[in-house]
Formats: sequence, structure tokens, C-alpha cells
Amino acid sequence: MKGLFWILGLFALAVAVALGARLNEGYVLLVMPPWRVEISLNFALLLALAAFLLAYAALRGLRLAFGLPAAVRDYQQRRQRDRAAAVFQDAVRLLFEGRFGQALKKATEAHAAGTAPGLSALIAARAAQRLREPQKQQGWVARAKLDDPKTEAATLMLEAEMMVEARQFDVALDVLARLQEKHGRHIAALRLELRARQGLGDWDGVLKLVRQLAKRDALPPEVVAEVQTQAHLGALARRKGDRAQLQAYLKSMPEAECSRRVALAAARALFAQGAEEAVQALIERQLAPESAWEWQSDLVDLYGRLTQGGQTARIAKAEAWLKMHPKDGLLLLALGRMCVRQKLWGKAQSYLEASLAIRPSRAAHLELARLFDQLERPDDANRHYRASIDQDERPD
Repeated sequence: MKGLFWILGLFALAVAVALGARLNEGYVLLVMPPWRVEISLNFALLLALAAFLLAYAALRGLRLAFGLPAAVRDYQQRRQRDRAAAVFQDAVRLLFEGRFGQALKKATEAHAAGTAPGLSALIAARAAQRLREPQKQQGWVARAKLDDPKTEAATLMLEAEMMVEARQFDVALDVLARLQEKHGRHIAALRLELRARQGLGDWDGVLKLVRQLAKRDALPPEVVAEVQTQAHLGALARRKGDRAQLQAYLKSMPEAECSRRVALAAARALFAQGAEEAVQALIERQLAPESAWEWQSDLVDLYGRLTQGGQTARIAKAEAWLKMHPKDGLLLLALGRMCVRQKLWGKAQSYLEASLAIRPSRAAHLELARLFDQLERPDDANRHYRASIDQDERPD
């Protein structure tokens, strides 16, 4: 529609000019003694217009002629920038392709050409690190810090990641501390810090970080659970020689983080320290029907080894568990051991033989052999002693 209006306007202008020229009877008189020239006004206007166009064309041509060297220089600079940009893109592509030698070469060329010097230096540093050339790696990291202040955060992140991969975890934490001081904390930095603290065995720090990441949904739930389990196992191993510290740590542990493996490790550590009352409370809480955790036979086996306190109450608790897990060989073995301590010979024999029927074990044979020794049945005792030797199982 707009084009149609322009066409109509041009036609109207042409008609107006034609009518004006036809009705115009003026003339122009030019006098330059001894000459005298008389021309029509319309022709004079055409001559003036032609002279203007010629002058404009001449000035335009002169400008282009004088500006040609600058245009050539601009063109050459654009070509150089385009080539440098292509080299930089090649460096990035080669780095992701795993061609680290070529990536280092291209990144060096891009840096020399001044194309994104900070990023070019970072690419070269990563390539040098993959090539196991630490001197070049450190040199390029230093250049990245100097060349472009905008890449400071990226430089610190890359440096920290490379230190973690080199297992220099304390250096990585120092770099991350500088990063967080200047640019704040973000999820990628927290994940990197988590790896560094895992490497150092700073299990308290690992637990603190993984809880922060879990709140931000930055890790899958299964990864969070596994990291927490590993951290708690490491923390328990560090405290297993000090009963007070061990019990204080378990008291402060959130119940949701006391997984099966953590509960077993905690129970064994407490048992080794002689804290049988704490072991009993932990096992009964972990194996309670309302507990969120699944049944764990290893805890039942440890439960049957407890000697302090009331055996009768523990037998009643274990028999209640047996109603829910009648085919658990370790539970039957634990009941047999507790009944032996209470001198309930008949029940002890019944539970131990049921344990052997479900899960043959060296421990059950030995317990039966000792039971028959006390009952003065040497033939049966010797039979189970021989069976315990032949049983293909790890020693109890």
C-alpha cells in the first residue's frame, strides 16, 4: 500500500512539473561583454540541476579516492579479526574433541591475535593441563588473570577444578575461598568445594555442603544419600577410639541420615567401646516396625552378642521380631546365643538348629557344639565342631 502511494505521488509531481514548464514563459539573460546569451528559464533550471549533480559526483569520487587507503586498512583488519575468530572457534572445538595439542596451538594463535585474550588463555591452560604440562598450565592461568578482568571468576573456577583433579585439595579450597569472597557462592563452586573436602577427608564440611546442595536441589537424592553415608562413615571411623565423642556425634546426627550402613558402623563402634546400652538402643530404634529403614540382619547378629543388661527383655524383643521375620537365620542365631546365656537349653538348641536349617553357618555350628559340651553330649558336640571346620564361610 505504501508503494502505491509513492507511485501516485511521483506521477502527480511529473504532471505538475510538465504543466509548470509549459505555462512558464520566463527567460534568463546572461551578459559577458562582448557576448550576450538569452535562454529560457526552464532550460536554465535544467542546466543548474545538471551542474549540481556533476559537482556532487565529482566530490563523491574525490572522497572515495582519498578514503581508499583507510578502507583497505579496515578491510584487512576485518579479515584478520575474522581469521582470528575462526582460530578461536577451532581452539574451542578441538578442546571439546579431546585434541589437546592442536587446541593449545590454536588457543596460542588466538591469544596472540588478541581475540578474547582471557578466554583464549583459559582454553590454553585447560589444554596444557590435559597434556600434563604443569609449567605451561600455570603460565596460561597467570596470563588469564592479567589479560581480562572479566574472566577472573572463570579463571578461579578453572584453577580450582584443575587443583582438585591434581588432588591438591587444600590449594583448591584456597582458590575457592578467593572466588567466593569476590564473586559470592554459587552451585558449581559448592559442588567443586564438596569434591575438595571429600578428598581432604573433611567429613564435617562435606555434610554441611551436601545439606546446602540438597536444599537447592543441586544433587540427585540418591547422590545426596550416598555422600551423606560416606561422610558419616568417615566421621565415625575418626571418632571410634573416643567413646564420648562417638556418642556425642551420634546424638547430633539427624535420624533421617542414619542409613543402614551408618547404623551398622555406629553399632559396631559403640560395641567395641563397650557401650552396650547405647548399642541396644540404636539397634532397637533402627529395627522398630515404624522405622523408615528396611530390616537389617547384621544388626540383629550384633544384638545377639550383647552380654550386659537384661537378657530376658532382649529375648522378648527378638522373639517379637521373629514373628515378622521367621526365615531370618541371623535372628535365630542371635536368639540361640541369648538363650544359651540364660541357660534356656531347649530353646537355645531349637533356635540354633532352625538357624542352621535356614542358613548354615560356622557360627551356628560352634554355638551348638558349645551348648552340647555344657549338656555333656560329647558326640553331638564333636559332630558340630567338625561341621564348623568344614563350613565354607568366613570365621565368626
